[in-house]
Amino acid sequence: MPLIVLRLIALLSLVLASPVAARTPDPGLRVMTFNVRYPNPDDGPNVWAKRRALFVRTIAAANPDVIGTQELFAAQGNDIVRALPGYAWFGRDRRGGHDDEHMGIFYRRDRLRLVRHGDYWLSDTPAAIGSMAWGVTLPRMVNWGVFETHGPVRRRFVLFDTHFAHRDEDDVARTKSATLLLERLASIAGDLPIVLTGDMNATPESDAYRLLAGHLTDAWAAAPVRLGPDRTFHDFTGSPDRRIDYVFVRGFRPTRAEVRTDHIGSLYASDHFPVVAELQFENPIGR
Repeated sequence: MPLIVLRLIALLSLVLASPVAARTPDPGLRVMTFNVRYPNPDDGPNVWAKRRALFVRTIAAANPDVIGTQELFAAQGNDIVRALPGYAWFGRDRRGGHDDEHMGIFYRRDRLRLVRHGDYWLSDTPAAIGSMAWGVTLPRMVNWGVFETHGPVRRRFVLFDTHFAHRDEDDVARTKSATLLLERLASIAGDLPIVLTGDMNATPESDAYRLLAGHLTDAWAAAPVRLGPDRTFHDFTGSPDRRIDYVFVRGFRPTRAEVRTDHIGSLYASDHFPVVAELQFENPIGR
């Protein structure tokens, strides 16, 4: 065998034996946050029955691995997984049952395994189901799940999903909610990477946002590629006037973020536009 061929074979053997060449790429993660808009019978042309198919189509087009929703009723969650059977969802509602609004978390069963999950309330007594504090008029809560990716490289992360108080006079409640949420991250997530999805009802100029952004990375702000408008609430008009829906992360590097504006004529999937973030794990396996 010619000497040059022998040298090429030897070089190829070294490359294949190298940990860098043998390393399996880490999986990325595509996350969506989406305020569903509860099924209000007074929504006229925007009632759930009329926008349900578009809502499902919006999720299918975005193809997220995991979704944090707000204002979700159980019937809506069941409609979604019936149309998209690759997904499952979990969570109890803000009063501890299944008759009210949920912070429902959806995930693709072929991409993620749910390891464990739980919830708590944004109040002075977080373990008390349906508890309220700080002058709010409705219970506010956090739903969370620990997930593990499928495949040869398995990575774990925790997703937290929430919906802060909505009234203009609830600034203090939103700030206290952000403080409590941050305090409880470590006890639940430990050193695992974190994703926080939510309708915070807080603009980037607010104290609540500044608290969250001081400890976590705003995926929209950090992503080198951004598509769509930066504002998310549009009240079924298609013209968003404020940014209140977020994906925050720790232990991930955002690579792309998009505010999706899917619609059919004047019909929109919700009164909020969803935010989709593409993430890469930091500290990849083997490095």
